[in-house]
Amino acid sequence: MVYTIASPDEYLAITGAGVRTVKITKSAWVWPFQRCQRFSIQPRDYNLNLQTMTREKLQFLLPVVFTVGPYVNQKGVIDGHATRDASGDEHAPDPDDRGDALLKYAMLLAEGEATKGVSPGQHIENIVKGIIEGETRVLVSSLTIEEIFTAREEFKKRIFRNIQSELGQFGLKIYNANVKELRDAPQSSYFESLSRKAHEGAINQARIDVAEAQRRGNVGEAQRQGEQNREIAKINAETAVQKTERDSERAQAEATLATRKTVFNRDVNIAQIEATRATESRDEELRKEVEVKRAFTELERLRASDVVKATIARESKQQAADAKAYEEQAQAKASFFSEQQAADAAAYKLHKEAEAKFYATTKEAEAHLVQQQKEAAGISAMAGAYSDLSLAFGGPAGLIQYLMIEKGVYTQLAHANADAIRGLNPKMTIWNTGAQAGSEGGKPGEGSSMGGVDQIRNMYQMLPPLMSTINEQTGITLPEWQFGKLAGDISEREVSGKPIQGMGSNGTSAQK
Repeated sequence: MVYTIASPDEYLAITGAGVRTVKITKSAWVWPFQRCQRFSIQPRDYNLNLQTMTREKLQFLLPVVFTVGPYVNQKGVIDGHATRDASGDEHAPDPDDRGDALLKYAMLLAEGEATKGVSPGQHIENIVKGIIEGETRVLVSSLTIEEIFTAREEFKKRIFRNIQSELGQFGLKIYNANVKELRDAPQSSYFESLSRKAHEGAINQARIDVAEAQRRGNVGEAQRQGEQNREIAKINAETAVQKTERDSERAQAEATLATRKTVFNRDVNIAQIEATRATESRDEELRKEVEVKRAFTELERLRASDVVKATIARESKQQAADAKAYEEQAQAKASFFSEQQAADAAAYKLHKEAEAKFYATTKEAEAHLVQQQKEAAGISAMAGAYSDLSLAFGGPAGLIQYLMIEKGVYTQLAHANADAIRGLNPKMTIWNTGAQAGSEGGKPGEGSSMGGVDQIRNMYQMLPPLMSTINEQTGITLPEWQFGKLAGDISEREVSGKPIQGMGSNGTSAQK
């Protein structure tokens, strides 16, 4: 008898005496005539690269990875709580489950051990891969490639449900299912073409977006530039008005300062004059006191003889001093009044000049602004009128022709062309060297029998009038040994009215 304990990732399968079928447990006493087998419950990953065919007979590679292991039921681990499978679906605990999943898995292992040449793990792997391949191919054959590609999550859930229903009878459970990126089968380029199409579409869309962004940027830049120009013009106008106001205020301040300076100078002058007059008055008073004292002394000395004379002299001096003081006071008042009048006149003149300058500057700015507004309105109205005329005349070309007719451009061009050729005296020379221009006195048709001789004669007849015409119109004289003498004979015959030697009766020479 042995007490056996399984590791955390193992279970014990006990058969033999006292056990009806198989006992699944984590620890137990192993009695004689009983057999104990350990088995792991670790899940395994099964990687498959399935080549499947869709409903429209399109083959592709479907890489999948399934994590499959024994189903540890509520009795073994979960203890009555709800479970969630690999597809995300939640399952409530099964109250009738008494460990049947582990029992089925243990029996599957025993079946693998009984198979010769195959290990238990290989036996389970063959079963799992066969179920996965079969159910996946059946499911893919009922779908189109577009349904598989666009509904990946739903496709994964359907594969999980179909395979899990088959694996459940062996006590196995899918713990995780992962469908990798679909790939092209050999001799197929479906997904590559789709990828290239998406790539090119993204590149074209990016180029379109860049062009649209550039267009918006250019338009926005032009709009911002226009707004900037308008704001600058507005700021310049406001600055001019403010500058005019500041100039006016400065002129007023300067006038006020000049007035205050004048008043201050006037007060200083008055104070100086008052101080001078006070000093002089005090001097006179002191002199008066001295004179009084001296008079009293003299009066005491000469009281008897000079009382009347001293009194008269004193009264006379007193009157003279009073008259002088009054005269000086009157002069000071007159000077102060004249200075005040001059200062007031200067301040008033400065104030009026500042007001006139401010008014003139304001009116000039307003007139300039109104002129610019009217010019802009006139240009806008003219542009609208020209646009209407262009539509009426069938386009810009028709409008240009109408304006040239209205402005008399064609008439001016005709006058210019006439003035260009006015005063010219063109000379034209016409001669005939045809077949009818035979020898002198010949009849028409007689020279035609000469054949090649006529052609030579015609060419020779053409040279003299040609050289003569070149000489008359250009002034160029050819050497005498070539055509000079011949040209002179031709000219003499033309003057005398005789026919030119070598030309037929039909040869003509006309000049205009």
